[in-house]
Amino acid sequence: MGSALPTATLENWRQHPFSVWGFTHVDSLVPVEAIPTAPPVSILPKGKQMDLGRLAIVWAGSRRSAEAALEETHTDGFLVLKDGAVVAERLINQTAESRHIIFSVSKSITAVLAGILVKEGKLDPEAPVSRYVPEVEGSAYADATVRHVLDMVVSIRFVEDYLDPIGDVARYRAAMGWNPPGAIESADGINAFVASLPKDEYPHGRRFHYVSPNTDLLGWIIERAAGEKFASLLSRLIWKPMGMAQDAFVTVDRHGAPRTAGGICTSLGDLARFGEMMRLKGRFNGQRIVPEEWVSDILHKGDPAAWSRGEMVSLFPDGRYRSKWYVPDPASSVLCAIGIHGQWIYVDYEAGMVAVKQSSQPVPADEALDNLTYALFQTIADELR
Repeated sequence: MGSALPTATLENWRQHPFSVWGFTHVDSLVPVEAIPTAPPVSILPKGKQMDLGRLAIVWAGSRRSAEAALEETHTDGFLVLKDGAVVAERLINQTAESRHIIFSVSKSITAVLAGILVKEGKLDPEAPVSRYVPEVEGSAYADATVRHVLDMVVSIRFVEDYLDPIGDVARYRAAMGWNPPGAIESADGINAFVASLPKDEYPHGRRFHYVSPNTDLLGWIIERAAGEKFASLLSRLIWKPMGMAQDAFVTVDRHGAPRTAGGICTSLGDLARFGEMMRLKGRFNGQRIVPEEWVSDILHKGDPAAWSRGEMVSLFPDGRYRSKWYVPDPASSVLCAIGIHGQWIYVDYEAGMVAVKQSSQPVPADEALDNLTYALFQTIADELR
């Protein structure tokens, strides 16, 4: 841990430098629901340690060490696995027990939970959203399918601008309880907000359009399909059988609806365990956790045409997006989960590598730092091949 960090409040907890403390103390600021684990804890063995101070990252015409790249990207915690063994770990602004918010990496975990329900026959990805949540009648989701929601190809009028103080995201945060009450008028809770969003003019499925409320709706769909609360499901189907080291938690609104799009908080090691489970195609701790076909579908079934029409094509020009996961380049074997302020799971199947990163980058969506982080991961993967 570093020196004393400034304590955050509900008003400033996502602003640097208050975020450095706030991102590991979300349960002190916002209501949460626990995602319990259970013994025995699955052990992450130690492997031969990498020298991150000597590993050179070449990016944007300049060189820096991996250690310098971690500092430049405001890393709070960083962990790399090679064939399931820890080969690099940095705990900078947190401890091994800290539960750090992972923002939109929550989406990727939520969709994996959906994949388990699909295998159990409780959820049909091709079914209309209204089969599970009839409350969406009159909204953008009224004629959308669960698959449209999973792949972020819903035709919807919503602008994901994190810095607009009076825009869609500001109203969204007021509804979820992430901002002080009364700062801006909004719907009464996450579900009411989601069910109020209007449709755009183009058809569902045409273009990738990144809209976080889609994944809060997915959490709502999951709860309805399973007849069980999200936190309980995640605990029972993933956290406990995987032998996670720490209870996780998810933020909830004033009605108890979970922020499945961005509110999961978990330890660095448990995030790495989740990434390793994805590398092992759904197996972990001697058990089948997630259907192998769900992981394979993520790797191979994203729609390139929809991605090419979307607003994030500059990040991964040849990318795909499937079930809340990024496939940066179908020619390689890499899978990513990405959250604002620098949260990552990076899985490289050819290199046998998983890397996870928890950060407190000052700018929510910083494409330059995202590109530097991706270059860091690629360099480490090349070193480990």
